[in-house]
Amino acid sequence: MNNVLEQTMNELQKIPWFKELDKKHLEKMASITTLRHVRTDEVLFHEGDKEDYLYIVITGRIALEIFVPHRGKIRIYTAEPQDLFGWSSVTPIVHQRTAGATSVMDGLVACIDSEKLRHVCEEDHDLGYLVMRRLANIVASRLLVTRLQLLDMFAHPESQNA
Repeated sequence: MNNVLEQTMNELQKIPWFKELDKKHLEKMASITTLRHVRTDEVLFHEGDKEDYLYIVITGRIALEIFVPHRGKIRIYTAEPQDLFGWSSVTPIVHQRTAGATSVMDGLVACIDSEKLRHVCEEDHDLGYLVMRRLANIVASRLLVTRLQLLDMFAHPESQNA
């Protein structure tokens, strides 16, 4: 096994999302993952960009922002270590980023090639089930957070303009 793959596997094993994967599945995931060092204020992608990677924060923080007319960029989420973002890239329907991502501080992110991940999940349904089950949990929790943010925004619209 080469050093890059071994380092990637070591980083992925630190993430609870990967703890119950057997070695074969972990190796598959590591083979389609690259590790990327990011600097403060580095843009990972812009809203509207083509979907290409699913990301997991290993260290650092990543701000997810959307553009709202008459308000500008609004941060909708801050991904912390072990948080996953860019999950819509794994779905077969969404083909562009629904938010932008900028590093809030220096860190390291795992970048999983979305197209290859979809292919691996199709090839190996056991791994595909584990991945999609975890993604479904993340999507459900993000929808809850978004719902709460919307309720707060509509309940206090004047504070949003300050």
